[in-house]
Amino acid sequence: MKIAYMGTADFAVPALEKLIDSQHEVVCAVSQPDSNKDRGKKLKATPVKEVATRHDIPVLQPDKIKNNEEFLRELSSFSPDLIVVAAYGKILPKEVLEMAPMGCVNIHGSILPRWRGAAPVQRSVMAGDEISGVTLMYMEEGLDTGDMIAKSYTSVDRKNCSELFMEIAHMGAELLIENLEDILSGKSERVKQNDDEATYAHMLSKQEGLLDFSKSAEELDNEIRGLFMWPGAYTYKDGELFKIWEAEVGDESVNKERPGTIVSFDNNGIEVATGKGILVLKTIQVPNKRRMSVADFIKGNKLEKGTVLG
Repeated sequence: MKIAYMGTADFAVPALEKLIDSQHEVVCAVSQPDSNKDRGKKLKATPVKEVATRHDIPVLQPDKIKNNEEFLRELSSFSPDLIVVAAYGKILPKEVLEMAPMGCVNIHGSILPRWRGAAPVQRSVMAGDEISGVTLMYMEEGLDTGDMIAKSYTSVDRKNCSELFMEIAHMGAELLIENLEDILSGKSERVKQNDDEATYAHMLSKQEGLLDFSKSAEELDNEIRGLFMWPGAYTYKDGELFKIWEAEVGDESVNKERPGTIVSFDNNGIEVATGKGILVLKTIQVPNKRRMSVADFIKGNKLEKGTVLG
């Protein structure tokens, strides 16, 4: 069978590699255009493009896919029997969804119908979910509303979104291969989603990285882990950007300090008052410096109890 693969981010790499190793032919890969994230440096290929190029698989990188007749003709010329999508990053038009005889399936990073949308892994961590996972589903014109084929589950524990992201990516790749033959033969299960149970994982904004210490220590800890990939959690100390990469919940009893106040610090962390409980900062970063442990930070930087972050 001929399979067209649509993906961009690291999340999409494990499934592509599994398909390449299967008995079927990956006839082309579709990825978003190369990006120039570092000023003054050359364009960087997407992770999916890097893998596809390494295996001599043709790569299509249209700026847009909606109302793009040239792209549709080019994709159609590969005559795919199935289209597989993972973290592509754009909504697919009806012409793509209906192009392949065996349909279009997506590897979605949540347990649907919870966390439909653009940032399911991040939103799951930020919400404090105990269980996360991946859903293999048929795509339709609605946003992640299609029939479900199979699911895999994992516990969130203390993972940040980057760690959970890649764990789920590998789970999704295995799930795809386990169900691929049934999909290609038209025998796979199709389970309708309960729309009443749906929640939406809206795209993250940079502004969400600014921590609000009036929230509880537990909520802030979840946000720090959920924002880890982008934009990163941050606050301000004496008017200077103060990024927080790792923290943990300390004493959960109600404290009398103003939220955001540094109540104590030592090599084990900086204890900060919140709306409920103490948040212990473990790994931080200040402008023009690398990430560092609190133990390293207090060796060369002035820190005082009573300083209010924010």
